[in-house]
Amino acid sequence: MSHLRLYTAIYVVLFVFATLQVAVEYAGLLENAYLLAFGVIIVLSFVKALVVAGYYQHLVWEPRSLSYLIGIGLLAVLALTFAASYSIT
Repeated sequence: MSHLRLYTAIYVVLFVFATLQVAVEYAGLLENAYLLAFGVIIVLSFVKALVVAGYYQHLVWEPRSLSYLIGIGLLAVLALTFAASYSIT
């Protein structure tokens, strides 16, 4: 029964973060302070991704070496994407 409580709490956290993202957009911050709103939405999205990867993909209960391996792969993909964005002319 504790897993049901944990997954319900995670669902509520994800729901609240998604609602905050929509609230930031509807608050009009995108017109006045675009970079602030963009930063808030990116941070909330990153936290949501970590929660989903950690709990729904069970990375919390895996060995740390596997989490580091996934992190290194993610950094490699981001580096390649960043480099590719500058090669497009």
